[in-house]
Amino acid sequence: MKIISFRTPGLGDQSHLLVHEGRGVLVDPQRDIGRFLDTAAEHDVELRFVLETHLHNDYVSGGGQAALRTGAELVLPAAAAAAYPHTPAFHLEDIAGGDGLTVRPIHTPGHTPEHTSYLVLIDGEPVAVFSGGSLLVSSAGRPDLLGPERARTLARLQYGSLHRLAALPGGVGLFPTHGAGSFCSVTGAGRHTSTIADEQRDNPLLALPDAEVFADELLAAPMPIPAFYPHMGPANILGAPAIPTRRPPETPVEEIPENAHVVDIRPRAVQAAGFLPDSTGIALGDDFGSWAGWLVPYGEPIVLVAEPGQDVTEARTQLARIGVDDVRGVVRDLGGRASAGFELLGLADFLGRMPGAR
Repeated sequence: MKIISFRTPGLGDQSHLLVHEGRGVLVDPQRDIGRFLDTAAEHDVELRFVLETHLHNDYVSGGGQAALRTGAELVLPAAAAAAYPHTPAFHLEDIAGGDGLTVRPIHTPGHTPEHTSYLVLIDGEPVAVFSGGSLLVSSAGRPDLLGPERARTLARLQYGSLHRLAALPGGVGLFPTHGAGSFCSVTGAGRHTSTIADEQRDNPLLALPDAEVFADELLAAPMPIPAFYPHMGPANILGAPAIPTRRPPETPVEEIPENAHVVDIRPRAVQAAGFLPDSTGIALGDDFGSWAGWLVPYGEPIVLVAEPGQDVTEARTQLARIGVDDVRGVVRDLGGRASAGFELLGLADFLGRMPGAR
């Protein structure tokens, strides 16, 4: 058995592919499923299960499409009640995968009410647990993403869930979905994977004495919630279509639709030299999609401004991960309309210009 993890740095998340005896278990895949299915094919793996730990708040799941493409069995927490065919996972009701592979659901509410972790057993021996947004490396999943009214109740539940997972054998590998850089984590999570023994020893949240103190700790200084998060849960309940394959057309600057939001993905230094007034500048990088989802009104059409020759595929993929598909066009030439600009400063120069600086 081996586990291949796929990092998505801009969202602070990872998906996992467990391989055993030519069969695969894909856990919490994001919407751009090609990278997971290509890896499965490279390892000559038949996908047996697609597991979802919860209704994700930070991205649109690709689980349904991965199952449709491969014929794998899609498994979701029973309480998720998603509006498409799936196998409901009930607490401690084992799911047999053949060749000694067993998936054991463990109800771990807290990050969300329906949240379920999956313990994998090989020939009856527990070897790995996929903990989603429950027990994280040196941290835990946030309990406040569904609103402040439910946050304390979910925090208390999270306390019990963390200790339930921490009671597993120490040698069990821990493979969470959320990690460093994720707004679904209550603190800056550490490594991407761990073991139960390491968390028993090092996770500070497991040392808190009771559920009330734990809730106080998690809710003392809540982080902001990205603006696109409230749209992710409903999308994952209803199920998302495959990512559109149509390439957005090259668009002259004078033909930008009036109702479209212009997002400039060129490097920051290029934007500084001149950009379209009223455009939103988000240089293309790992976190482009998160910033676009935060700054651009969700679900409204977008036109990208890119350099000549700049590949917009990555920008479209990051937008698709959060369910933004309406990219109307790509502008490559600003045609002399870049009437705004700004000065770039290093940190030292910026601080030197602050009022009172010496």
